[in-house]
Amino acid sequence: MKRNQGCHSLDHQIARRQFLAGAAGGAVCLGLSDLSAHAETVKSQHKRILQVYLQGGVSQLESWDPKPGTEFGGPFRAIPTSVPGMHISELLPHTAQRMHLLSIVRSINIKTNDHSQGRLFMEKGRRAGEYPYIGSIASKYLAPANSELPGYIHISTRGLNDATAAFLGAQHAQLKFEGVKPPQNLGLPKNLNATANTRRLQLRQQFNQQFRQGRRKAQTETFDASFQQASKLMARKSFFEKTPDAKDLERYGKHDFGRNCLLARKLLENNATCVKVTHHGYDSHAENFNFHLEQLGEFDKTFSMLLDDLHERGMLESTLVMVYSEFGRTPKINVRYGRDHWGTAWSIALGGCGVQPGAIIGKTNEKGTAVADREVDAGHLFHTYLQALGIDSTRDHEIGGRSIPIGDPTTQPIKELLA
Repeated sequence: MKRNQGCHSLDHQIARRQFLAGAAGGAVCLGLSDLSAHAETVKSQHKRILQVYLQGGVSQLESWDPKPGTEFGGPFRAIPTSVPGMHISELLPHTAQRMHLLSIVRSINIKTNDHSQGRLFMEKGRRAGEYPYIGSIASKYLAPANSELPGYIHISTRGLNDATAAFLGAQHAQLKFEGVKPPQNLGLPKNLNATANTRRLQLRQQFNQQFRQGRRKAQTETFDASFQQASKLMARKSFFEKTPDAKDLERYGKHDFGRNCLLARKLLENNATCVKVTHHGYDSHAENFNFHLEQLGEFDKTFSMLLDDLHERGMLESTLVMVYSEFGRTPKINVRYGRDHWGTAWSIALGGCGVQPGAIIGKTNEKGTAVADREVDAGHLFHTYLQALGIDSTRDHEIGGRSIPIGDPTTQPIKELLA
C-alpha cells in the first residue's frame, strides 16, 4: 500500500532546504541571579529530551485510548499492558509491554483542527505569538556550554523548517538532518591544510570583532550561529561514517524510521540535549485502519527498542520521552473509511525524566467524542515537560529589560504526572 500523503495542505509539502537554517532573533540574557544559578544547576545534570513526533495526527482510538465495541471504536481490540488496568490498542503490542515506563494523557483539548496551529501550540505551549519551541528551550537551559553537538537536532525525511528559537537566538534553533544522510561539506576542501585553516579561522574572528563594533550583540550571534553549528558537526563527522551495527538494524528495522531512531540513540548517547525524530504519514482521511496498521506496525517495535536501550543504559531517568502529534483523529468514521482532524479529545504518551510512570491522566467519554475528566491543553503539557526537566516554567526570560514568561501564565503543569 502506498503511504498516505495526507490532505495536501502546505503542512504536507516537502521542504528540502540547506541543513543550516538560521533563525532570526536576539539572544537571551537571564538577568536574575537566582534563575541563572537554577539554570547552571540544571545544566550540570545534563537532562535530555527525546521527541517522537507522529506527524499528521495519530488516531488516539488506534493507539492510546481505544474504544472497542462502541459506535466509533473501529475494528481493533484493546490489549492489556504491563500496567495493571491499563489497556492500549492491539496495534502496539511491543509498546504495551513497556507501559510501566510511560504514562498516558487522554484528556487533551487544544480547540483547533488545523495542522499548523496544532503543531505550533504543541511545540510552543502558546496559541499565538513568537515563542520558542520546547527543543530550543532545552538547548538554552540544558545544553552544556562546551557541548560538541548542536542543542536541538531534528531527524526527518520531509516536512517544514520552522523558526523554532524565536527570541532565544539562532544558536538554539532546530538543526535538521534529512534522515541519516550526512550533511554536505562536512570536510575541509582538499587543497586547504590545517595551517591555512587555522589562519582562515583567525581572520574570521578578526572580521567578527570588526562587525561587532556599532552593532548589537544579538546580530553578531545570529550571523555566527550557523558557522558554530557547522564546526561542531565537522568535528563529529564520524557520526555519519560508521555503518550501523547489523544486530541493531535487525532490532530497530531497516526502514527510514528504524535508521533515524538508531541515529537518535547515538546522538543522545553522545550528550545531545534534544533530539526529535519525525515519523510521517498519520493524516488518515481515507483508509484510516489500513494506514494505522502499517504506520504503527513500523513505529511499535522500533520505538520499543529505543526505549529499551535508553532504559538499559541508565539514560531514561535523565531523558524525557515524548510521543505526540499535532492533534488526534475524529471518532466519527467518514465515507472513505478515514478519520479526520480532531483536536477536541485525544491523547499522547510520555515518560522518563521527572515523569511518574504507569499513570493515566484524564479520560474521554464512552464514544471518545469529548473529554470527560481532567481536561488539559498544550499549555499544561508545556509546563509539565519543563518542570519534569527541572526548569521552573513559571519564571520569566529577561530580554532587553522586558520579562517574558517561560510558560503560559494562565496554565499550570499536570502535577500528578510529575515524579
